[in-house]
Amino acid sequence: MSDNNKNDREPLSEIVAGRVAVSAALDGGREINCLYIAKLAESAALGALMAKARAANIVCKNVSREKLDRLCPGVNHQGVAASMAASAYAEVEDILEAARQKDEPPLVIICELEDPHNLGAVIRTAEAAGAHGVIIPKRRAVALTGAVAKAACGALESVPVARVTNLVDTVKRLKEQGLWIYGADMQGESWCGQDYGSPAVLVIGSEGGGMSRLLRENCDVLVSLPMYGRLSSLNASVAAGIILYEITRVRHGIKSYNK
Repeated sequence: MSDNNKNDREPLSEIVAGRVAVSAALDGGREINCLYIAKLAESAALGALMAKARAANIVCKNVSREKLDRLCPGVNHQGVAASMAASAYAEVEDILEAARQKDEPPLVIICELEDPHNLGAVIRTAEAAGAHGVIIPKRRAVALTGAVAKAACGALESVPVARVTNLVDTVKRLKEQGLWIYGADMQGESWCGQDYGSPAVLVIGSEGGGMSRLLRENCDVLVSLPMYGRLSSLNASVAAGIILYEITRVRHGIKSYNK
């Protein structure tokens, strides 16, 4: 991933910097989105921190010292910083258990989103629509940052979010457990008229490229929204909201018109 300014938006309150502070966060089991190590900053201490992070399956990135300076202005970061999650991550099984506790067919959203405001908006809509949880990937997508928490408007307190290494493998396991996979795609069938009553997963791809090829190939049904204007697509969180509420309408037996 490129080392550029668009990834430097995390507020200082979410960053732990310095070897002792980062080591303590790792040892304490804190939820960490990513470990940043300065390029060419080789030392036994930094190597040990990186090894500890990788053993815990935490994403590690080599970045320039200039980026570390921007992430933690005025702080002696000693070549290392860690981005902390705004909320604790759940496990995929926690999401399915939440559905079992409510005696409802699971409704799960998978997101490959890069924009924190989009992810936060999806989580907020998921809570309002009665979804049981959200799944995001560890790489090439936004994590649970402060910006996500702000956009979610408190929904992170009640919507479990799981972070997985491989979305395709996760989808395959969910299919084995009886969940039907619906992918939002411009080439799909109509979003309405689908049987959303069964255990379901809604997949929302990235803002720019949509779903990855392998993820698309592992969907059971691709659904799309009609576009009658000049634009070819909707904002990812808006599209997710429309489809989620169609799923909710079907599941709750709400008529689409008044007689």
